Amino acid sequence: MSRQITVLSWNFENNGAGDTAKRVRAHEMLVSLNPHLVLRQEMWGSDANGNETMYQLEEVLGLRGWLGAKACTAVFADQNLFQPLREWPATGPMWVLPPTALTLRFTPAGSQSTPLAVASYHLNYASPTTRLAETEWLSTWADKKWTAPEGETVRIPALIGGDNNSYPAPGLDGDVPLPTLEHIADEPHRLHRSYPGPDGARVMDTRPDEALRTAGLEDIARHWATNAKDGERTAMSRTVNASATHGPDSRIDRLYATADLLGAVTDIDIIEVPETMSDHHIVRLTLDTDRLSDILNRQPSALQQATA
Repeated sequence: MSRQITVLSWNFENNGAGDTAKRVRAHEMLVSLNPHLVLRQEMWGSDANGNETMYQLEEVLGLRGWLGAKACTAVFADQNLFQPLREWPATGPMWVLPPTALTLRFTPAGSQSTPLAVASYHLNYASPTTRLAETEWLSTWADKKWTAPEGETVRIPALIGGDNNSYPAPGLDGDVPLPTLEHIADEPHRLHRSYPGPDGARVMDTRPDEALRTAGLEDIARHWATNAKDGERTAMSRTVNASATHGPDSRIDRLYATADLLGAVTDIDIIEVPETMSDHHIVRLTLDTDRLSDILNRQPSALQQATA
């Protein structure tokens, strides 16, 4: 029987805001979901005292962790399934909250398999202009290269996830509706979540989503909701609850993958957490290990064509 692996992406609010017991409870909740790969955002303070908090979270999760620059983001991985091949500390000049990015080999696929580019990211909160520039640099994870055993240089598959602080482009039934400026009571936040359109009127910010999909990184929830046999729509559930200041429910936390990985997807959904725990919910993705291994063992020319 084919195994499943679980990928979680979560912006845990302020990393528990210094409350160690709360932080441990939050990560014990992640453990209950049996994750093999965790993409975390808001890792504030995890680098203090020689990365003391980071090591604590590794112990709770039972996963190896990598903490990105400025303790903004992190990746945790099951070392029985993922072998680190390279870290990417230089992720571009525009980041306010730098991502954590790695090249990982999925070890069940074998030592000669094509690796994955994996990144946890957090786009800028306040500036739509900065977010777009950050997204343009984020798109480079769909363009990482690897030298195959035959000597051919190939583009490798990518899996990235995080807090986009912006909305998915509308157009799919069942997705969380795009708000309007009038739905957002907080005036500064109206600025944060919109940009001037061609006629000068402000438009809700969907540009990061559009940019990533232009670069060949598909919104996995959108893909699954469109292609699942049962017409599953919970993939596109809210990831942030409505609030008096920030407006209606929104789906700002998303996972993206290059098209070559979509055949390994078996489900994606949202795990809601109490607002007393965090202001963001958890995005959960499951992948079929056999399908993933097959994808990573395609001939290099097939991978190159799939990502061209």
